[in-house]
Amino acid sequence: MQILAISGSLRAGSANSSLLRAAAVLAPEDVTVNLYGELGDLPHFNPDLDIALAPHSVARFRAQLRSAAGVIISSPEYAHGVPGALKNALDWLVASGELYEKPVALFSVSPRANYAHASLVETLTVMTARIVSEACIVLPLIGKNLDKYGIISEPHISRTIRTALIAFSQATSLQEQR
Repeated sequence: MQILAISGSLRAGSANSSLLRAAAVLAPEDVTVNLYGELGDLPHFNPDLDIALAPHSVARFRAQLRSAAGVIISSPEYAHGVPGALKNALDWLVASGELYEKPVALFSVSPRANYAHASLVETLTVMTARIVSEACIVLPLIGKNLDKYGIISEPHISRTIRTALIAFSQATSLQEQR
């Protein structure tokens, strides 16, 4: 099963990206987590550009989403909201429908990111994505400066990630069987 992981942060040392890299290592044997690395390459959303031949980076993004059984998003909160680059990426998907009924799990590295989480849930719900609540996790990683290896080496954290991935895999498999 292929899962696309999207970090809402463009920072090279992002805790959100590190969390998703750790998830790729901790994924069950039958699950492959691929980190989407082109969020910053997407042009600003413009409906006039969203025609039969969308910009190349948008077409690649959409193709990766279509081939994924599910999506994991880990995003920081900026000024009580979702980072602009992530919201922009989601805007490119509204009319094309790649998230329609697609299972989505939300991972967070901060228990204080309530506004961004709520905003993300609202946006994904409007887009008819299926949020798998039993696979959504909040881990207190802010300020710990852990890379993927540091996250993996923390038993409680790695166990929480693995449990979420198993729940996500099971929910996604059930949907694929429908």
